[in-house]
Amino acid sequence: MKYWRGYLVAALAAAGIWGLRAFAQSHSVLVDMVYPYVSRMIQTFLANWSGGVSFCVWQVLLMLLIALALGSIVLMIVFKWNPIQWLGWVLACAGLIGLVNTGVYGLNAYAGDLTQDIRLQNVEYKYTLSELEAAAVFYRDKANQLADQVSRNDSAELAFPGFSELAVQAAEGFRVLTYERFYSVFAGSTVPVKELTNGYFSSKGITGVTVALTGESAVNSQIPTVCLPYAMCHEMAHRMSIAIDRDADFAAFMACDANTAVEFQYSAYFMAFRHCYEAMKSLGQTELSNYEAGIGSNLRHDLDSYDRYFGNNLDLDSEVCDLLVIWHIEKYVLPLHQEEEKTFDPKDEDAVDLSGIVNAKPKE
Repeated sequence: MKYWRGYLVAALAAAGIWGLRAFAQSHSVLVDMVYPYVSRMIQTFLANWSGGVSFCVWQVLLMLLIALALGSIVLMIVFKWNPIQWLGWVLACAGLIGLVNTGVYGLNAYAGDLTQDIRLQNVEYKYTLSELEAAAVFYRDKANQLADQVSRNDSAELAFPGFSELAVQAAEGFRVLTYERFYSVFAGSTVPVKELTNGYFSSKGITGVTVALTGESAVNSQIPTVCLPYAMCHEMAHRMSIAIDRDADFAAFMACDANTAVEFQYSAYFMAFRHCYEAMKSLGQTELSNYEAGIGSNLRHDLDSYDRYFGNNLDLDSEVCDLLVIWHIEKYVLPLHQEEEKTFDPKDEDAVDLSGIVNAKPKE
């Protein structure tokens, strides 16, 4: 029986993970009322703890776990431990880590959508191709304008502030969303993200990671400069218990747009443009020559740099495009139509046909 104790622990941990997920899925309203706030508090505590050092604590812990695993293999060989028993305890450790991660963060995937927290209406609206094109043109033109405002060197390459300065600046957008626009969903940790420099992340096209067990958000500093602020806000959104990538992407757009630094604003509209542009191409819209003709030289330079870096690893979340289009409609299209609508005045002879009415005052 002692040879199977590890497997029993692993099985109980797996059952616990399944049970938590099943409960969250069937009681999503209850989970949304309580869990994200508790999870956000835990992430804030862990972020403050791990933020005391510049390196990623989770990387150190991962290396330690790997070293312990390799050391246990050596001990197993030396002391002739039963390999089946050894494997059981390895699985047990993995299961317990997964169970704790699910308990402190994983259930956020079953909470309500970000759209409910930011009061974005008409989320289920099926927009038309023309509305998608209008949004894409809007984001393109904004990106064009901002592309000419950011600092560049003599080679037209972006000259953003250093990683550490950008990481500190990223907090401003979330503070604006929380305390000026009253979106409590963003009232989480704004501790600066940490820097990833390992070439492995670049080879896999990974822009950043967030590890809930240490409350750390980290961003690959080797990605194109234009998307660095956006990636920082994306990972910070994850740390604020916004687990779904689509929602974290839109949160990153909102935070960058709310930031006073032009670098963040440009990153927001550059990425929004990329999302809409890729959505148009995925719909088979091959006639894009007129659309592409409106791309300015600076924006084109940054787009080419972006594409060269990511290559085949380019993976944009197409779902966030839906939110970007709806946001454009609600923020710019509908208010414009409302302003154009005239208030009905029964005495206005230009608005009411008075012909045929005996006592109507004739037009002079």
